[in-house]
Amino acid sequence: MGRQIEMVTNSKTISPAQHKLTELLDPTFMARLDSLDFMSRKILQGKLQGERRSKRRGQSVEFADHRPYVAGDDLRFVDWNVYARLGKLFLKLFMEEQDLTIHIAFDLSGSMTSGDPSKERFVKRMVAALGYISLVNNNRVTVSAFSEGVVGQLSNIRGRHTISQLADFLLTHSSEGLSDFDLSCRHLAGGRVGSGIMIVLSDFFFKEGFEAGLKRLLGRQYDLYLIQALSPQEIDPKFSGDLKLVDIEDEDVAEITVSHALLKYYRRNLTAYCNDLKGFCAKRGIVYVLAKTSDSIESLILNYLRRIQLLK
Repeated sequence: MGRQIEMVTNSKTISPAQHKLTELLDPTFMARLDSLDFMSRKILQGKLQGERRSKRRGQSVEFADHRPYVAGDDLRFVDWNVYARLGKLFLKLFMEEQDLTIHIAFDLSGSMTSGDPSKERFVKRMVAALGYISLVNNNRVTVSAFSEGVVGQLSNIRGRHTISQLADFLLTHSSEGLSDFDLSCRHLAGGRVGSGIMIVLSDFFFKEGFEAGLKRLLGRQYDLYLIQALSPQEIDPKFSGDLKLVDIEDEDVAEITVSHALLKYYRRNLTAYCNDLKGFCAKRGIVYVLAKTSDSIESLILNYLRRIQLLK
């Protein structure tokens, strides 16, 4: 009779399924992720019902609100205490706990290789952490890599035993090629099932723009979050002198002379572009997060994403 082998790293016991993910996440950090779960704004804001079955054994039904009784409602959910006080029938409503789908899509076009730390490494670590949280909470998870369309997908996995599949997927796909964000979003929108949360991670530097693609991802069934990852060199470049710039994706060439005025112009344009993306999101109920690849992923996950109520 076989027995499961466990590995010990940094004084933390991890399963073989988790071990592969240690190439991206520290085991101590993974242990802290065990206490987190996702929140869906749309479920919290409006999806109420008289009765629902909890997805976790022993978890209580959470009371949310009352509404007036109408003919045909189940009398089991009438609040008789309210009736005794007011002489009117009101129904007790409880928060619906749905089977969430977490769809994480990340950019693997050629531009993601740039930066120190690289945008690709940063984004993969974020996907690893978010995917891990999803799987340990038994949510349904789909992870998609995109560049010129969706170039790889891990569909509808669930449970701790699939963590190694997540690690394999992230470690075997690398950034390369051109980007076509609109085509990618068309594929992503067409492949979504159920309801839940969609998180898109990218630098969002697309020559065709981001608007058309993001409009495809809007919908009543999914909360949409964007994490824009930029390197320190993109946010505050330190170049000077005569340079030949080569586009890492399509190899377009531009020869420039870097001056203080040009850097000031670049920073102003970058800020305007990021503000346009942020404003586009704000008008459409999309949550936007700007992250620098040198930022602490631990702080971003454990503090900021909890503060904006993506995680709890």
